Amino acid sequence: MKKSRILGIAVGATLAMGLSASAFATDGYQLIGIGQYAMGMAGAVVAAPDDPLSAAMSNPAGLALMTPQAAYSAEIFNPTRKTNFGFGETGSHSNVYGVPAIGWVAPAFGDGIVFGGGVYGTSGLGVNYLQAGVTPMMPNPNGGYLKYPGSTIQAYSSITFMEMAPSLAMKVNSHLAVGASLNIAAEQGSFQQTFTTAGSRSTGPGQTYGLNLASPSWAYGVGVTLGALYKVNDMVTVGATYKSPVMFTPMTWQESQEMGPKGQQGGFGQYSGHLNYPQQIALGLAIRPTPQWLISVEGQWINWHATMNNFNIYGPWQGQSSVALPMHWSNQWVANIGTQYDLTNWLQVRGGYTWGSNPISNANTANNLLFPGIVQNAITFGATQKLGMGWKLTEAYMHAFSNTITAPAPGLPFGGMQPASATLAENSYGLQVGYDF
Repeated sequence: MKKSRILGIAVGATLAMGLSASAFATDGYQLIGIGQYAMGMAGAVVAAPDDPLSAAMSNPAGLALMTPQAAYSAEIFNPTRKTNFGFGETGSHSNVYGVPAIGWVAPAFGDGIVFGGGVYGTSGLGVNYLQAGVTPMMPNPNGGYLKYPGSTIQAYSSITFMEMAPSLAMKVNSHLAVGASLNIAAEQGSFQQTFTTAGSRSTGPGQTYGLNLASPSWAYGVGVTLGALYKVNDMVTVGATYKSPVMFTPMTWQESQEMGPKGQQGGFGQYSGHLNYPQQIALGLAIRPTPQWLISVEGQWINWHATMNNFNIYGPWQGQSSVALPMHWSNQWVANIGTQYDLTNWLQVRGGYTWGSNPISNANTANNLLFPGIVQNAITFGATQKLGMGWKLTEAYMHAFSNTITAPAPGLPFGGMQPASATLAENSYGLQVGYDF
């Protein structure tokens, strides 16, 4: 009864934290790893999962090699974002987010078969910009441009993904383990890129123009993860994972008087759009030069182009059924390396480095000021203390180095005189509690 109550409280806290986890990212808008062991290893765990969290996200086959256990992770994510809409650089007004995760593994259905999984925030993205005293220029449907002096720009985005991954894994023999997860996901999305004109006594309150889908909308989806681990010998293990696309129901908003990126006019009614999660493949190699020393490397491919090329917004647009937001993300290649050393029987230390190709080109800067998933280089550090009686404590720190993309020419998205730009850097601090039953 006590164990059930503790687990229920932990799951409730995880879901509550997840509602605020609206802007965390490293690989595009995906975390490099779930849980503090994976974070400390810079995500290089597909061939070396060590706890239920790293296994459920990166390679469910690893669950078959674990003793019954549970883990709860809480992470503070601190991104620094700046942008230039064409009128000078401005910073985001929201910079601290919580990232929760809980995972477990236990025997099931006979020898060598286990049931496990996790509930966690897997990814997200968000900005919150406000800039006053600017003069936007927007396309006039009748030709040319209209100027709006003394306006205030408000640009806001929030994408949150929460996932539950019930998993089954089996140890086939002394060398091979396989596993599968059912990825049951929920996403929340809200977006706004508007400007409000200056009001006066003679003209009345200012008018707002642009795209305002800021009311949070939830969608639900499902996908699968398949994984395998093969132990070549006591020194070498290889791992592979395929994660299918997560196909979501549409997000919907009840709005009025919308304006598309090319001046398209929308009336009152329901607007909707699909934002699916991309398929990905990961291959890893783990080497133990000594029993105390682990080196793990990993390569990953993420199919962002299939989900972040265009975001089509359907609704009551004048003369057309949908308007496309052209984000034009490229597929991403990611390389991770992590290492761990057992200093004593109770203390492990680890560190890692991850590099990812940039899915957003300079040419598409102006299309992605709300979605700046552009960091490429990150370092991580972590440690685990085995406290006795089945308890262990794990900490991790991640720093993603600042990266900037700049549009090749001025004029977008609000017709400013300076080139559009986006800058992103990240820090995260996490603490995880684990218990072996």
